[in-house]
Amino acid sequence: MKNIRNSRREFIITTGKAGIAAGLSLASIPALAKVTASGHFTGAVEEIPWAQQPLPYAYNALETMIDALTMEIHYSKHASAYAKNLADAAKAENVDTGKISLVTMLRKVSGYSAKMRNNGGGQYNHEFFWKSMRAPLSDNGPAGSLQAKIIKDFGSLEAFKTQFSDAGKNRFGSGWAWLVLGADSKLSIGSTPNQDNPLMDVSELKGTPLLGLDVWEHAYYLKYQNRRADYINAWWSVVNWDQVQKRWDAAK
Repeated sequence: MKNIRNSRREFIITTGKAGIAAGLSLASIPALAKVTASGHFTGAVEEIPWAQQPLPYAYNALETMIDALTMEIHYSKHASAYAKNLADAAKAENVDTGKISLVTMLRKVSGYSAKMRNNGGGQYNHEFFWKSMRAPLSDNGPAGSLQAKIIKDFGSLEAFKTQFSDAGKNRFGSGWAWLVLGADSKLSIGSTPNQDNPLMDVSELKGTPLLGLDVWEHAYYLKYQNRRADYINAWWSVVNWDQVQKRWDAAK
C-alpha cells in the first residue's frame, strides 16, 4: 500500500511539473491556440502591431503587377490614415495598447466603437496584406504541406485560385477576399466588407487568416481602373507563398 501511495504521489508531482513546463512553453508563443465554443482549437494567429510598420519593400518592387504610385498612395495615405485613426480611437476609448494586442481587440470588436472596428481592421488588414506579397517569381505557388492541404480541401490548385479570385471579384463594393483555416481544421474562402476581417466576432467569415487580398478601388484603380478582375489575375504573381506557409504552419 505504501509503495502504491508513493508511486501515485510521484506521478502527481511529475505530471504537475510537466504541466507547468508545458504552460510556460506555450506562454512564449504569441496568440496562443484557444478552444472555441464548439470545442475546437484555433491555432496561432499572426500578430500585427497597433502602429504602422515600414513597408517591407520599395514602392516599385511589385512592378509591373502593382505600380509604384499606387503602392505609395496606398501605403502612405490610406493605410497610414487607418493607423492614425486607430491610435486616436484607442486613446479615446482608454484602450491600453501595451496590455492588449490588436488581435485580442478585434476578437471582441463588437464591444468597441465603429471607429475602432473600421480602423483596427484597416490597420491589421493592410499590415497583413503587405507581408502577403513579394517581388514576382516565375515559379510562384504554394508547396509542401500547404499545397497538399489546398488540393485536399479544394480539389486542385486551379480550383482554389478560381474560388479565391471569384471571392474578390464578386465582393460588392469595397472589401477583402480571404483564405482562412477554420475551427474544423478545413481551409475555406470568403470575403468581408469594408475593413472587416475573419478575426472579428462580428464577421460572418471566421477563421485564422492565411492570405488576404485588398479589393478596395484604391488598391488598383490607377493602373486597372474598373478592371478588378485584371488586378486580381495579376496579383497572383506577387503572392508571398513563404509567408502564407509560415501562417499555415503556425495555425494548423
